[in-house]
Amino acid sequence: MVCNMLSAAMSTQKLFISAAHKCLSAGKKRLSATKCLDVAAQLLAVDLGLKPALLYDISSASADQVQQYLSSLQASQLVSKLLLTLDLNGNVLIVNPISVQSSVEQFFCDSSVAVIDVCHSLEKPTITDPDRGELKSMKHDLLLLMRKLTEPMEDDKPQYVGKKSEEWNLCTVFGLLLGYPVTYWFDQTKTFENCLSMTPLVVTTASATWQGDATGHRCCLYSFSIPAILLREFQPKLDKWRHRLQEKINHQDVLKDLTVCQSMVTLPSVCL
Repeated sequence: MVCNMLSAAMSTQKLFISAAHKCLSAGKKRLSATKCLDVAAQLLAVDLGLKPALLYDISSASADQVQQYLSSLQASQLVSKLLLTLDLNGNVLIVNPISVQSSVEQFFCDSSVAVIDVCHSLEKPTITDPDRGELKSMKHDLLLLMRKLTEPMEDDKPQYVGKKSEEWNLCTVFGLLLGYPVTYWFDQTKTFENCLSMTPLVVTTASATWQGDATGHRCCLYSFSIPAILLREFQPKLDKWRHRLQEKINHQDVLKDLTVCQSMVTLPSVCL
């Protein structure tokens, strides 16, 4: 019985690696087995609703290649048909539209997600109003998009976001799509620079073990930063976010052993 379980786990692992090698390779260069498993574990986390979306940035694979990878896994019944590929100004994501819609709706209804203004003109990062004009408009557009994506689709093609997204601050959008409890905003109509240079940042990392791998594959599910000067004020939001994530982990058997840790970094420049 144990041998059969180990064999099934290894078989599943090989299917994920094979799909990644077949669909996500850039030229003759293939992803390592470890990176293939990292992508697979994060994709499973999206499928299970542990995170709303996965930003694919491991290789230079196109949206069509990522869609082929996803379709291959869906055909093998390794992930659900609910997931889809989203191309956002050349940035490729695999999203769970229901989870993303819920995340954006929470942003509308409560203060579970904090927005930090890091405009270059500021002396230090500050909390900003999530209902300020440009943010409210962006949230509304994003919510309409997610509601549209939950509708049945006839073909397995990437969904491309139109020109409207060119007005969005993608840094803020990614924070929402990826399920962070905090996201950054800056006035991109003036400059893409920010005030985080030499600012102490607390980096929060959440990791779990993928039980589908017979040897137990450890992967990072979340990684985001908060200016240290604002940590005390944001701690209740962080605690609430961690509690919700732990509850989700407890209600499934694929990803286990959640660990959330923090570290401090100070960088000469921060690219958002």
